Amino acid sequence: MLTLIKGGKIFTPEDIGICDILVAGEKIVGMAPGIDPPTGVAMDLIDAAGMTIAPGFVDLHVHLLGGGGEAGFGSRTPEIRLSRITRAGVTTVVGCLGTDNISRTPEALLAKAFQLESEGISAYVYTGSYHLPPVTITGSVKKDIALIPKVVGVGEIAVSDHRSSQPTIDDLLRVAADARVGGLIGGKAGLVHLHMGDGPRGLEPVFRMVRESEIPISQFLPTHVTRNRSLFEQTLEFAALGGYLDITAGGDGLDFSISTGDALKQVLEAGIGLDKVSISSDANGSMPVFDEAGKVVRLAVADIQQLYLDWRNLHRSGLPLTDTLALVTSNPARRTGLFHRKGSLDPGKDADLLILTPDLEIDTVMARGRIMIQNGRHIVKGTFES
Repeated sequence: MLTLIKGGKIFTPEDIGICDILVAGEKIVGMAPGIDPPTGVAMDLIDAAGMTIAPGFVDLHVHLLGGGGEAGFGSRTPEIRLSRITRAGVTTVVGCLGTDNISRTPEALLAKAFQLESEGISAYVYTGSYHLPPVTITGSVKKDIALIPKVVGVGEIAVSDHRSSQPTIDDLLRVAADARVGGLIGGKAGLVHLHMGDGPRGLEPVFRMVRESEIPISQFLPTHVTRNRSLFEQTLEFAALGGYLDITAGGDGLDFSISTGDALKQVLEAGIGLDKVSISSDANGSMPVFDEAGKVVRLAVADIQQLYLDWRNLHRSGLPLTDTLALVTSNPARRTGLFHRKGSLDPGKDADLLILTPDLEIDTVMARGRIMIQNGRHIVKGTFES
């Protein structure tokens, strides 16, 4: 089936002006002004005049199976559903395990990724969880990354957090080395995705790994870096050395000290390029608040919709659309090694795209060439969604 999208203003995320997009099957096969529909061929025609067309969002940190459990089994958060993902403009997710690697396993996480893929979007996973030694599918981080196509790295490994396994530098380096070699062998990113907690050490264990090993700083991606000001100051130092950082969307609603907008302002003031930054949702992850004794006093659940809302608010605050789109499209695709397929609108890449109204509301979501949302209404829902 062919789909021709006519007359939209296209951001790849670079602004290339008004163009048409021709989609065949799951791929973009043409982008140019004034593409004429071929005769004698069945085709869907979408009029996007006056609309903005952007890549589908890539969310590199989603608890596909849910998260939580810090306040007992009753505090387990639910699995994410397809319609929640597409409603947020997300067409590619990378799933992770968190604190609970007892009742949730990497095998189940991989199965959930396969389910979402069968329902229409693209889904990948990290092997491992908060804790070391890591839980894996094959018995080895290196083998999981090298041999399982959907595994792009290891994580989220908890650092400077009372819920972590309190890993030593040697523990962390062994896992990072396995991820590095597994990525090289498998042609993957081999990303080491790090959950940053509230502990006073902050990023110091990560700085030590960079100082005391030959593993490139780009192998590490710390997330939740806006949870307190001391941690974010360290993160700016990390980025200045060549590292990357991932901001959790909606942090100001999760008792994080720094909002997404304030974080980006500080990044720019520090002279750090926005190409170093990605934003992710932590969707369906638990956001517990602990008292001084380490007891859970409040529970919250991260919502994938916050990724879209943070992005839209950034643009409304005055940042250029090309910059804000990169934070949720091309940058996370590059971090996870998926940029050959995801994160931008180019012929040959997957047809993952959003059609946005003039005020940047989501009108249409296309994932792998299939319309998931049209005119703001769900066309495709998950298998068991009514």
